[in-house]
Amino acid sequence: MTGKVPTTAKAPTTAPGGRGVVWLGSPSFPDAAREALANPQLRANLKRATTTIRDKRLTVAAELDDWEALRESAEAIKRRTARHLDHHLARLEESVTAAGGTVHWAADAAEANRIVTELIRATGEREVVKVKSMATQEIGLNEHLAEAGITAYETDLAELIVQLGDDRPSHILVPAIHRNRTEIRDLFVAEMGTWGRPAPEGLGDDPKALADAARLHLREKFLTAKVAVSGANFAVADTGTVMVVESEGNGRMCLTLPETLITVMGIEKVLPTWTDLEVFLQLLPRSSTGERMNPYTSTWSGVTEGDGPQAFHLVLLDNGRTDTLADTLGRQALACIRCSACLNVCPVYERTGGHAYGSVYPGPIGAVLTPQLVGVENAASLPFASTLCGACYDACPVKINIPEVLTHLRAKVVEARPKRAEALAMKAAATVLDSPRLLAAAQKAASLGGRALARDGRIGRLPGPLNSWSADRDTPAPPAESFRTWWRKNREGDR
Repeated sequence: MTGKVPTTAKAPTTAPGGRGVVWLGSPSFPDAAREALANPQLRANLKRATTTIRDKRLTVAAELDDWEALRESAEAIKRRTARHLDHHLARLEESVTAAGGTVHWAADAAEANRIVTELIRATGEREVVKVKSMATQEIGLNEHLAEAGITAYETDLAELIVQLGDDRPSHILVPAIHRNRTEIRDLFVAEMGTWGRPAPEGLGDDPKALADAARLHLREKFLTAKVAVSGANFAVADTGTVMVVESEGNGRMCLTLPETLITVMGIEKVLPTWTDLEVFLQLLPRSSTGERMNPYTSTWSGVTEGDGPQAFHLVLLDNGRTDTLADTLGRQALACIRCSACLNVCPVYERTGGHAYGSVYPGPIGAVLTPQLVGVENAASLPFASTLCGACYDACPVKINIPEVLTHLRAKVVEARPKRAEALAMKAAATVLDSPRLLAAAQKAASLGGRALARDGRIGRLPGPLNSWSADRDTPAPPAESFRTWWRKNREGDR
């Protein structure tokens, strides 16, 4: 792949009706996927990476005798928290404030961007370092800051790769999963110098060498930055504690060295008590990276004089989450802990990659979360970006029934467009299936037509809109005699 943004990924844009900001790709998923499928290097990169992570996850999950019990506990905690989300968020605000932090409420992306920008401007700084955060990607914070003359430096290694390539993340956990080592080396050599310290002379594509180059490049940013922006994996309502888990230690540098720390967190990330974390800190590393525990788990509660940032701001982001919560079936998508296990087992994602989804949230979870955050009318193709095989449900550590939500959202898409071809076809099918006489006539016509179109016992390309069905399927020609006809001749007299 080149270092430019694929045509299926666009800069964040505001969805019609003001329902948040996402990377609404154009064309739709089917067309974007077709473009991705034409890239054999992308498919090879994805297959290698997802297979490795998937195998590691299966191994470490099997080590726990109570794995399924943990999943059930996590599901119950998330479900119970969602039912009383207003109470827990109010409690979180009280706890953060009592610990010396400041809480801001953002109804949508525009408000969140405005709050963060004003907080940075108040410090007089023009540069910030960032911990990997999907919430800030969701709202397009980097782009908004750039327009305000503020440069945001990504410090997560994979996010750094994406930023240097003027690219878009294609995976929740491994944003640069679509690139291989050689591509990354070439990118470092070409682009690092424009963002700061250039890549070392003669840089190879050995992972250790690449990591060392990134470490040297980022070190000066860590030592000079006065402001950091982070996301959050969890926040504890009772104590006001915010948590970030990561694998490299770059997040720890951002969370401790700057004078001001600004955290942007989706409101669904709150947990009631500290003990609830016990369940998720066993599930998350095993489901995401195939590790038994996270290498770096950072927690902080407000501010402490002489230790770490002396100003802490927590921006609680809605951006469509309250609307999602109102859907009693679809709300389970908000339980997602961003482990990416569903992506790593999805046959669709493995072949198309994340850019085809046109959203910051790719894969199965993106197919159910994005349409709810922005409205199904603004992401109508995503609920259909699935085979409904159920592998995502089996892998999900919090037991989100993604296939159930997908079919629920598909129905919403059809209901929102009652004049679409499939809606009319389903209505006609219902009429036929409700009448034995019409069904018999339809079967007879289909049998005659199918045999007329068949070649060597197989139906080729059907005419008109039916071609979309037949183009990718090898369908046997129908028999000369239907089951109904055979039954009438041979068995009706037996009753």
